[in-house]
Amino acid sequence: MVVKKTAVSLLLGIVAIIVLISYVVWDNNRIKLMEQEVDIDQLPEQLQGFRILQITDLHEKEFGDNQQKLIEAINSIDYDAIVFTGDMLDSTESNNYTPFYHLIEGINNKEHAWFVPGNTDPDSYQLEPVVRKSEFIQGMEERGVELLESIDTVSKDGHRISFVNFELSIIKSPENLGETEGVVLPAYAKDERFLTYQASLWEDVQVLDGMRESDVLVALNHYPVQDARIESIKSNSNMHWRDFDLIMAGHYHGGQIRLPLIGAIFVPEPWFESNGFFPQSDRVKGLWEYDGTKQYVSTGLGSSDVIPFLKFRFFNPPEINLLVLN
Repeated sequence: MVVKKTAVSLLLGIVAIIVLISYVVWDNNRIKLMEQEVDIDQLPEQLQGFRILQITDLHEKEFGDNQQKLIEAINSIDYDAIVFTGDMLDSTESNNYTPFYHLIEGINNKEHAWFVPGNTDPDSYQLEPVVRKSEFIQGMEERGVELLESIDTVSKDGHRISFVNFELSIIKSPENLGETEGVVLPAYAKDERFLTYQASLWEDVQVLDGMRESDVLVALNHYPVQDARIESIKSNSNMHWRDFDLIMAGHYHGGQIRLPLIGAIFVPEPWFESNGFFPQSDRVKGLWEYDGTKQYVSTGLGSSDVIPFLKFRFFNPPEINLLVLN
């Protein structure tokens, strides 16, 4: 009788494991569309309903042959701009551009399409023989998505919504370039040739000093800007906090491994007192506001391999995000 009960328990355990694995595989390969309305103070009527589609943290993941499943999902959505907020590749040393390139080749609406790099993307620039965009970036731009180096603007009936590179926009003076704290910088960040190039981009951003109250400013960044970092930037005499209407970011994956009732176990965030373990649930994903600045963080599509045997999402399906300004 004991042997029979043990056999039944073992069988039920095996079935439970098979069901759990099947669920995780299914859950990691579906795509959720998350829609979020964002209230913007004094938003002009002409910009009411402006729709921004966010794609982030692909990490070389494939959704169907040549990304067909993901492409179909994106092409079924009506949007005014599409933004890619980093970590399209799995490593700075990776040259597996194909999953990302297939994706952007299949996207129909790229009239306003921008990319900001993440910490696992290849370098955006090469310095020899002169400073220029890297092979990865050149291939991306040939396929219709632009690197957001400084600022770009969409106008509707004389009213403007500007998309700005967050990390560049907070630099107060060209002399402070290369001194950003709290994010991963490329190896060439303090090279004089690169700093000279960045100084010219910094000049472009100064157009923000002449923004009208009715203009909308959206900052793109790979890294969410946590409360402590916001306070650090505001108190740093070498930094300039802008009047952002919205910041859009990725990076956290929403906490790649999530547990029911508990939520995220860990996110890579040095600005948290807990070093990222068991973070605040309202600072891991979705829309939040701190000190008058709204921020939206997508959980993204792929999985990182910081812990190799945990390169999957758990109770955390891949998502793309549609933000509607109101």
